[in-house]
Amino acid sequence: MDGTSMREKKKSELLTEVELEFMTRLWALGKGTVRDVMGQLSEGRNLAYTSAATILRILEQKDFVTSHKEGKRLVYVPLLAKDAYQSRSLKNLSVKLFDDTPASLVARLVNDEELTEEALGQIRALVDRRLKDDTR
Repeated sequence: MDGTSMREKKKSELLTEVELEFMTRLWALGKGTVRDVMGQLSEGRNLAYTSAATILRILEQKDFVTSHKEGKRLVYVPLLAKDAYQSRSLKNLSVKLFDDTPASLVARLVNDEELTEEALGQIRALVDRRLKDDTR
């Protein structure tokens, strides 16, 4: 395998902004047609049917969704779960921006002055729960 095809494969592991918007709507719907997904987009989003159909086809080529016929309609279904994509995105962010050091990523998050005490408490509870689970 040459370097170009590896780069292309790696690139397709993450979604572009518009692809993520479509996947977010599809994750919420569970499955849907082009029109179903378009109906979930923000009102300010003025997108032609053909453009929306193209985006969903690209998502299928990237193996993020699959499709099947229901009558005359093509129905798209997510292949990748939202939490799996969140993990993939965070790992990519950690590698690219935080030298693959998750503690640096978390430190940046908890040092954000806009983070509320409530949110910090929730993070602490999650860490405490994980530590308890790992010691059993």
